[in-house]
Amino acid sequence: MRICLIIDDYLPESIKVGAKMMHELACELKDQGHEVTVVTPSAKLKAKREISTLDGVTVCRFRSGEIKNVGKVKRAINETLLSHRAWRSLSSYFQSHPHDLIVYYSPSIFFGSLVSRLKTLWNAPSYLILRDLFPQWALDQGLIREGSKIEKYFRFFEKKNYRSADTIGLMSQKNLEWFKEKVTNGKKTEVLYNWAANTPVESTTDYKGQLGLRDKTVYFYGGNIGHAQDMMNIVRLAKQMQNEAKAHFVLVGAGDEVELVREAIEKEELHNMTLLPSVSQEEFKQMLAAFDIGLFTLHRDHSTHNFPGKLLGYMVQELPILGSINAGNDLKEVVEDAGAGLITVNGEDELFLANAKKLLDDLYREGVGHNARKLLEERFSVQAAARQILAGADPQ
Repeated sequence: MRICLIIDDYLPESIKVGAKMMHELACELKDQGHEVTVVTPSAKLKAKREISTLDGVTVCRFRSGEIKNVGKVKRAINETLLSHRAWRSLSSYFQSHPHDLIVYYSPSIFFGSLVSRLKTLWNAPSYLILRDLFPQWALDQGLIREGSKIEKYFRFFEKKNYRSADTIGLMSQKNLEWFKEKVTNGKKTEVLYNWAANTPVESTTDYKGQLGLRDKTVYFYGGNIGHAQDMMNIVRLAKQMQNEAKAHFVLVGAGDEVELVREAIEKEELHNMTLLPSVSQEEFKQMLAAFDIGLFTLHRDHSTHNFPGKLLGYMVQELPILGSINAGNDLKEVVEDAGAGLITVNGEDELFLANAKKLLDDLYREGVGHNARKLLEERFSVQAAARQILAGADPQ
């Protein structure tokens, strides 16, 4: 089978979780004997397109404006043009290389037009991996006003994105329930968990030594440092743990709250927190192998229920998970029922602190980390995701 994967960023240009997950899916499908093509934008291209291979996967990049770590208006304009630019740059390739299945990833919400066009051209079914219920989360956090023109604009493309799918896979049962209640479009929907390849790495770099943290237990956060995460939640935790001599927080990534975090570290004189810029995917894996606890946070105002992809990297490396979520998120049950970590609701600062202190115990932390790896193997493997997508893509 020829399978086309569509995503708004991809390795090696991106280190984001979505890019990593889709590459692992592409490699798994290739290993199963399928021909796989990835279609993705690039702001770095001078030519209108570039066709290359990565680990045996064909990667078709089309020239695009910047859509990551840029201003909101510029991002919105460039994302709106994604489908147009993809077709303009790659239409001859699409016409000469028919595919049997289209799998596309959201975010972004702006690939609906491209997918619809390819479905007609190839007479192929499509599967939407829905990971970001935008613009709902932006409404929840007051970034967009309900009933405004900008909300109506985004809702138009959101609906088009959903209409282009034969099957939609959401990341949790609670998200599926929310979607069925709020979005009544008659589409086939199912829970499709995030995934990762179960291949841990050995750290070849002494990151603790480089950062002066050899005697520390490191709480590691890697990924988007943005509004949707509420990074000040972690800053508050670090401030409360200043008297814990063993504890240190390392944050790696980019996003719209980087400066906010940096300013808070300086203002509060948080000597137990280190903020680092984004790194390559390989270096990120090395860091996961070098540190002790996987940390995440979600904004308390979300009404939808996100399962951050970064948790998969933590599980691969047997890191216990320490997290803070929005109320009602079923991620708490998934992680805690497996004994893979400790989760609190954002705002429960004292309980978040108590959980963080529990993980300073070496033996306890080791046991929780082992359970995290077991949870990955049982419910979040790339093999299971590939099987489910192939089975669920049939529109009948």
